Amino acid sequence: MRMSQVDVFSTEPLLGNPVAVVHDADDLTTEQMAAFARWTNLSETTFLLRPTDPAADYRLRIFTPGEELPFAGHPTLGSAHAWLEAGGLAQGETVVQECGAGLVPVRRDGERLAFAAPPLLRSGPVEEADLARVRRALGLAPDEVRAAAWVDNGPGWVAVLLRDADAVLGLRPDWSAFDDLEIGVVGAHATGSEAALEVRAFCPGIGVPEDPVTGSLNAGLAQWLLGERVLGEGLATSYVAAQGTAIGRRGRVHVDLEGQGSDAQVWVGGATRTTIAGELHL
Repeated sequence: MRMSQVDVFSTEPLLGNPVAVVHDADDLTTEQMAAFARWTNLSETTFLLRPTDPAADYRLRIFTPGEELPFAGHPTLGSAHAWLEAGGLAQGETVVQECGAGLVPVRRDGERLAFAAPPLLRSGPVEEADLARVRRALGLAPDEVRAAAWVDNGPGWVAVLLRDADAVLGLRPDWSAFDDLEIGVVGAHATGSEAALEVRAFCPGIGVPEDPVTGSLNAGLAQWLLGERVLGEGLATSYVAAQGTAIGRRGRVHVDLEGQGSDAQVWVGGATRTTIAGELHL
């Protein structure tokens, strides 16, 4: 089978988040997919399949080293890139991906690809007991958390807003305290900075202690921060988030909110480039 490894969310080589993409994977079993994902040990490994929904251009299964996910952002962009590069032709103006979360449109956004953020599976306030677990895992005092909310669109994210970007970069998590938590942390950069936000994603429970650059988390963060105006007028409806800084990456996530009210749609985009191309023999 053909295989690609695509770097997502960086225009610079080796500074984004790689995803391994296996093409024409319909004959693989779930066990083989899970075993290959454990072996690659990347944040996610994906498998391109024939769609079951006539509205979709392809179907995607997404695996971390520890489990299968219904949706994830950087694998969506990387897999769309690999599918298009292999000669895939969309039925309409956008590529339509079928996955566990349903149908996800992916469009060309200049030189980038961007996906339409799916609806949140869980949103709203975080109960104090869960928030205490989050603070313990991140080593934070109660007054260091400005706001928190569930922003779960598949991976199970709970989001925490800190004082600023420096507070986010200074975190030293206690991995033993995470249990089943997948925690996203965000803080604002100073006005006029290249990026509006600094983001970090911690999910050791699914085999990824810190995810370098995370499309699903940034989608959920945008739906929360922009939808509820958590930062007031301090965050534009089109902005760039930085992620991966703390672990030597230089991810840049481009977020755009289009429409208003019930018609509002968040798009999450970034650069994609193939860094490895070859064959998989199982």
